[in-house]
Parts: sequence; structure tokens; C-alpha cells
Amino acid sequence: MNPGATPLIHVVAGVVIDSQERVLIAQRPAGKHLAGGWEFPGGKLQPGEERRAGLARELLEEIGITIATPRPLMRIRHSYSYGDVLLDIWVVRSYSGEPQSLDAQALRWCTHEQLAAAELLPADRPIVAALRLPAILTRAATPYYRIGAADSCRADDSGESVLKGVFCPDAVHALAAAAASADFLVMTAPLAMRELVALCESIPQPVFAAGIELERAWGLGVSGLNQIDTRGAGQRIS
Repeated sequence: MNPGATPLIHVVAGVVIDSQERVLIAQRPAGKHLAGGWEFPGGKLQPGEERRAGLARELLEEIGITIATPRPLMRIRHSYSYGDVLLDIWVVRSYSGEPQSLDAQALRWCTHEQLAAAELLPADRPIVAALRLPAILTRAATPYYRIGAADSCRADDSGESVLKGVFCPDAVHALAAAAASADFLVMTAPLAMRELVALCESIPQPVFAAGIELERAWGLGVSGLNQIDTRGAGQRIS
């Protein structure tokens, strides 16, 4: 690290969702940075620790649950006064145990509507919209997102709050779409495993792969699967 450079703090956090589709948030306790703010539970990744292992450890230590098959969602980099935070976000639907406060933090279950109005920390706010992305894409447009070609996303300056996805035939197009600030990337053809892993590790946006089993995809860092028929008009979002 260069002298005087802002340290990067790698944080793993889980969006824990219960059987009623409620989302768990935690309030930072007194004495910690940003005390009183609400966030998704998690904590700092230890040096050399694998991300899913760190997530499992943090959620067990902080709220007493044991997780299984977490889904990678997105990564967010945000600058606070005490340093830059890289927030590594995972969706947790499969877990055992009842979440409880083990770190002096208040816990709260929220509907999606309540979550949007909660006083989340700045780094956590973009996660709310991303949670509207399903694990398996079957439609190119919903009230919460739409997917089109890269040029249609770049040309869209309407100010709409829906997430903008881009159909990508290969990793080269995916990287270009990520650099152009697409909200998420949708592969229209299978990638080699190494290529898929490298893509997911190099960009912060959710990636939806083609031609792979769902939990296998999660293990590679993929957020979900693309099962949209892109042979017809499905790509053309007006």
C-alpha cells in the first residue's frame, strides 16, 4: 500500500431472508463507527480467508445461524472517513438456527417496502434494488429491471430507477458492459469455467450465466442463471 493511501476494508455481509420473504438488518451498536446506522449483518474478512467461509463465520458469530448455499449478489466499494470498504454481498435463504443478537446489535425483520425506507448505511443502500433480481431470469423486463443490448443501456438517460441489464455473448462484451456501468450482466452463451470465474472476480456487478447448474454457478461466484429465450424479440426492450 502506498504511504497515506486509504486502507481497503473487505467486508462480507449476508442478506438473510426468512420464509415470509422478510429481510434481516442489524443496527450498529454504540462505540462502533457509524453507530446507530442499519446494515446487513456481517463483518471483516480475515487475511487469506475464503469469502464464503468468512461469511459463514461472521453470521455464526454475530447472529448465531449456520448457513448453506449462499448466493453471491454483488460487490460495492464505498469511501467512509475511516477508509474504503469493499462490501461483498451474499443472499442467504438456507440456514439453521434463529437469528439473535450476539454482538449488542439491534435486529429487525423488514419487508422489501420497509427495507427501502430503512436508514441503511450508504454502502448498503444499492443492495435493496439488486435484491429484486431473481436467481433465475426468465423475463427480459419486469417493473424492477430490464435487459437489452449494450447500446440501448448507454442511450437510456430517462432517469428510471429500474436496474439496467445487458445481454452479453462473451466475456469481452461483458467486461465492456461492466465498464459502461451496466447494473448487471446476462450471458447468452456458456463460458468456460475459468473464464466465468475470472469474469465474476474482475467486476462488481451480478453476472447471470447460461448452461450451468444453479448451485454450481453460485460456487463460481455467479449470481444466477439466464433462461430467457434471446432468439426472438426478448432482447429488444423498448
